[in-house]
Amino acid sequence: MNATLEALLARHGGLLTRALAAQVVPDWVLRQARDAGQLLRVLPAVYVDGRLAQASQLTHPGGSSSLARLPPELRHRAALAYGDGLAALGGPTALHAWGVRGQPDGEPVHLDVPAGSGLRSRPNLVLHHRRGFCPAPPHALNRRGVPVVRLERALVDAWPLLPAVGRPAPLIRAVNDGLTTPARVRAALAGAPRLTRRAELRALLDRLAAGCRSPLEVWGHDHVFTGPAMPRLRRQFRVRIEGRTMYFDVYAERERVDFELDGATAHGEPGQREIDLRRDALLATCGILVVRFAHRRLVREPNRVRAEVLAILTSRRSGR
Repeated sequence: MNATLEALLARHGGLLTRALAAQVVPDWVLRQARDAGQLLRVLPAVYVDGRLAQASQLTHPGGSSSLARLPPELRHRAALAYGDGLAALGGPTALHAWGVRGQPDGEPVHLDVPAGSGLRSRPNLVLHHRRGFCPAPPHALNRRGVPVVRLERALVDAWPLLPAVGRPAPLIRAVNDGLTTPARVRAALAGAPRLTRRAELRALLDRLAAGCRSPLEVWGHDHVFTGPAMPRLRRQFRVRIEGRTMYFDVYAERERVDFELDGATAHGEPGQREIDLRRDALLATCGILVVRFAHRRLVREPNRVRAEVLAILTSRRSGR
């Protein structure tokens, strides 16, 4: 490869544009490098070091587009280079940048760009044209060196684009990690009145605002712990005992009963089981009864679990 071109690639992390290359080498040098396979054109006027693309072909074989064959971060940078300073990572791609959902191979890169920018979608690249958009505050932030739309907007925009089975997870994780709040996401949702599946997103935000912090807790809220005869229960109730801070999944404060919703994986492991037993014993010394429901029972027998919850609460009130 031409030494000047190779130095330019090294300085820019294996990525360059035609405009950048034209500042230091004539067009024939760029064309020659491309013909020799030293450069790979992944988008109009956007090139990457061919060696990086070859290394990624083991996981992106055959018929996928040139952009799809790149590692995720290089793929995102190439898309932004095509955006030429007008774009920010958006939707599902922004969730990847925010660390709340890994974008799987084969899923297109999503960019937000201003309406009227003249840019258009390409294979494995989806552009969302937004009126008044600018890849800077308040619409976007710089995260790890690249412009990314604000997390709340990304969560809203990505909602109808994600597979149904994994749709709630990024929002739940973002709230659990303290990156946002249900109220802030709800404010972003207000700016998208025509969003597909809007009612489902509002329902999940209601559950998170009520204190649910996992898909299983959302299920329990909807199918077990609300409705006729069920008293007001606290979600993720915080207590501190003997220097330890604990959170109760669902807590009946008057009856002093902590209902724990055990997931299908972690709570079945021997080490976690021992931790749970010690925690439950400590709470028993304080007069708090711990009742655990396994994932399987909650999902398959919600009516029976609900009846047991009501019976336990009645028993505690009567002192039996």
